[in-house]
Amino acid sequence: MRYRLRIEVSLKPGHSDPEGETTARLLKELGYKIEAVNVSKVYSVFLKAESKKEAEIKANEMCRRLLANPTKDNYAIVIEEEK
Repeated sequence: MRYRLRIEVSLKPGHSDPEGETTARLLKELGYKIEAVNVSKVYSVFLKAESKKEAEIKANEMCRRLLANPTKDNYAIVIEEEK
């Protein structure tokens, strides 16, 4: 089967987010009442796997090995079967 993985990687609380801070400052300068901006990355991965469980195992493996730094990043995975 073919699965679409949506993997969102974001910074853990307490870690500096210079891009988010800059974006928040600029939006404030434009007149928006911004409290904070957090930047995250979203990966869309298309994967062939035997089952949804296997796709989940592979997605977690991808995050641990490459997509997320466990010291500073959190990640969330959404798995959808492609038809």
